Amino acid sequence: MPAMECGGEHQTVLRAEAVELLQPARRRVLVDCTVGLGGHSEALLAQAGSETVLIGIDVDEDNLVKAKQRLAPYAGRVRMFRANFDQLDAVLAEAALGPADAVLADLGVASSQLDDPARGLSFLSDGPLDMRLDRERTVTAADLVNHLGEKELADLIYLNGEERYSRRIAKAIVTARTRGRISRTGELAQIVSSAYPAPARRARHGVHPATRTFQALRIAVNDELGCLDRLLALLPKALSAGGRAAIISFHSLEDRRVKQAFANLAAEGRATVLTRKPVTPGPREIEENPRSRSAKLRGMEKIG
Repeated sequence: MPAMECGGEHQTVLRAEAVELLQPARRRVLVDCTVGLGGHSEALLAQAGSETVLIGIDVDEDNLVKAKQRLAPYAGRVRMFRANFDQLDAVLAEAALGPADAVLADLGVASSQLDDPARGLSFLSDGPLDMRLDRERTVTAADLVNHLGEKELADLIYLNGEERYSRRIAKAIVTARTRGRISRTGELAQIVSSAYPAPARRARHGVHPATRTFQALRIAVNDELGCLDRLLALLPKALSAGGRAAIISFHSLEDRRVKQAFANLAAEGRATVLTRKPVTPGPREIEENPRSRSAKLRGMEKIG
């Protein structure tokens, strides 16, 4: 998730850059591991040949419905699967099209999800403290906030959110929940904000003090880092010889994993890293879509 939240329609991040890196015109099987609202898939199919098939994967049924509508002009060449991207191998097996020639994963959360109060992903609008991207998951952010021990909560906020005030925040949460269950995003945001030292609040220059805590909880609820690690492990087998993978991340915890995984494959002689430095949005994209400012795109090509 971008470091600061702001409202607005969902805009596809690094759309042209991802297409350029993946070269869809040369590919037979494309996989969009996070099809979302279909923005990247639409751009890939627009540049692909008439025989190219795109496999779209998403855990959110609402996203799949919207993506199907958007990709209707390519309906005969699109196959959708409700799954998490760490199930890429199972999806490819079910599709029975062979290995993928290009794999894309945009690890960001769609604006339609962020801006939906019922999702509980944002502190901009009050809603239930849920944060599940996959509604079939059983543990919500409220469960973590209300049941984890203070040390566990502090460690989670520090490790997943890189939040320097994690111990103060955890203590404030544990104290607050003695007065009753914490069940709303607005309530949690206020608790976190109150735990921040006043000078630190002023130094954040418009970035809400709860940003990193909300990120940390969302990552934990959806096992985002575990899913990413499993996807990265699957890529060498999932890709065809000469196949390419592109991953767009939005915070350092994700980007470090992608960078290291690609570097390891290159060191083993199994891949070529295509991006010496991550590709980032230009000033115009950031101006038009502030949520894109933390995006980083990395790519690799499988050898043999």
